[in-house]
Amino acid sequence: MNGDRKKLDVSKDGKYSYSIYLEPDFGNLGEALAPLQPSGRKICIVTDSTVAALYADELKAVLMPYFAKVSVFVFPAGEEHKTLDTVRDLYEHLILEKFDRRDMLAALGGGVTGDLTGFAAATYLRGIDFIQIPTTLLSQVDSSIGGKTGVDFDAYKNMVGAFHMPRLVYMNLNTLQSLPQRQFASGMAEIVKHGLIQDSDYYVWLKENAVQIQAQDYGALLTMVEGSCRIKRRVVEEDPTEQGIRCWLNFGHTIGHAVEKLKDFTLSHGECVAIGCAAAAWMSGERGNLSAAELRDIEETLSAFALPLSVDGLSPDEVLEATKSDKKMRADCIRFVLLRRFGEAYLTQDVEDAELLRAIAHVCEGGGV
Repeated sequence: MNGDRKKLDVSKDGKYSYSIYLEPDFGNLGEALAPLQPSGRKICIVTDSTVAALYADELKAVLMPYFAKVSVFVFPAGEEHKTLDTVRDLYEHLILEKFDRRDMLAALGGGVTGDLTGFAAATYLRGIDFIQIPTTLLSQVDSSIGGKTGVDFDAYKNMVGAFHMPRLVYMNLNTLQSLPQRQFASGMAEIVKHGLIQDSDYYVWLKENAVQIQAQDYGALLTMVEGSCRIKRRVVEEDPTEQGIRCWLNFGHTIGHAVEKLKDFTLSHGECVAIGCAAAAWMSGERGNLSAAELRDIEETLSAFALPLSVDGLSPDEVLEATKSDKKMRADCIRFVLLRRFGEAYLTQDVEDAELLRAIAHVCEGGGV
């Protein structure tokens, strides 16, 4: 690959194998699709109303020479549409378009689109192929890799889902130019999290290159996205179905998901994860794993990428109660991810309500270290 593009391969004992392409445009997608033998197959581009206006026609034009038929399914943008009702509408579209088991889906957009499309692919005709074409920073560094798919059920985030690996992940990094600043910051929460749980050198690099990253310098973005993809790849290769270390990727998510639900998704996923990371880091400090200076460092890093450290309008008690519906509960115990040190996470089930409540109060009240 030349200097403005990268390629990573994901493989686990010959299973769950696919390639991740980091590209400056959609121009190399046809070549990337060649191993999937697209000739004679149909493909449906699944996208939301916001992304469709930006990229659906361009992507359809790129795909048409390679497939027998290209259709587009558009659903309303927003987390509130990541539901079984939208999946039902997609099933109907696929049935009317006569999609069979040889055909495939393409998820064009952010995490909502990728999760929903992957779940539909996992369940339509007991499973068909799909590819990820993530257009947000959050989906490029996190949700498009690893095959976790799902939809929300009532107020419960990602409660219905399946593991279904993509056949290809193709990232056009220049789609990040169309992101509002708040959505770019949302992705940065997962990126900072990657450094904290797995790679302290990467975490330091993020701090040292914050200005270039915020300016969306292409070279800095390429290095950053590749760095996060390598971390995510390493974790999912070792633990593709979340039986072990993949749980570390949930650092910040238990409290983050509770805040996200209670705020009725008015905060972005990354903003909620940042708040959850601040709480989990504070708890790690309370256990003696991190110093006060290290806690300040984490908070300053999150703030440098325009991420919040606290939330208004919620009581610690209601956030604590909302954590009880988290998917990471096991036998009525919360499986909580904490830090031993920068770059090393661990999973514990010994978090008691009183300890968790103190950590939640720290981010609900907005107190510093």
